[in-house]
Order: sequence, then structure tokens, then C-alpha cells
Amino acid sequence: MYFWDQHKTITLYYEMITASTCDKYNLKKMEYDILMFLYHNPEYNTAADIVRIRKSTKSHVSTALKVLEDRGYITKKTNENNKKRVELFLEDSANEIVKEGLNVQNQFAHDMLQGLTQDEIKVCKKVFEKICKNAEECIQKKG
Repeated sequence: MYFWDQHKTITLYYEMITASTCDKYNLKKMEYDILMFLYHNPEYNTAADIVRIRKSTKSHVSTALKVLEDRGYITKKTNENNKKRVELFLEDSANEIVKEGLNVQNQFAHDMLQGLTQDEIKVCKKVFEKICKNAEECIQKKG
């Protein structure tokens, strides 16, 4: 099995189809990814959440968040119950980017699942979830 080589093909295609959105809005990939992450995961709305879940480096996330805040796409707010917790919120100015990003993500899913039956898609999702769970467990053991 050449999964470790082949998965890069999928990632490369995703980067290719998101590039036009990034270029259009003058966003780096990390900035775009963070906007989409916050949209899809409003319950994970801190820099630490992004680092932990996306496996990104703190410095890259911090830099991207600063740019997004400066450009008015996100707002940082201190949690009233926990003053150490700074939460991130998408601003309306990010709506157009997110809308375009959703279209790109839907196109990506359509292209990747083309020719698969609904049953095959269900199996793929289950298997992928198991692979991700295994990878997460391995990271925890070795990290």
C-alpha cells in the first residue's frame, strides 16, 4: 500500500482548487484554512483548538490570526467566565470568502467521490475515520 505517497495527490488537488480563492482574496493557505475551520467548527474557537485539531504550528496559527484580525475577518474576544480564554469569531466581512470556500469544498468532495456509490461513500467515510483514529492514537503514544 502506498497510502503515504498517494494521499499527497488528494492534498495537492485540494490546494489547487482553493488557490483561486486564496489569490482572489489575497489570503495565504493557512489564513483560508482557519476561516473555513472556524466556520465548520464554531465550538473550537481558540488558537489552541486550531493548533490541536489541525495539527498546525503555534507560530503559523498566531501569524495567520493576526492577519485575519487586522483585515477584519475575525474578532478576538476574552471569555467572560475565563479571562485566559480568548475566543475567535468570524465577522460578516468573511462571509463572501466562506461562501466561495464552501463551493470549492463541495466541488472537491464531488470530484473525489465521483463514480462511487452511496454505499461505497459510507464505507470510505468509516474506514477513513478509523484510519484517522489510529493515527491520532499513534501520535498520542509516541508524542
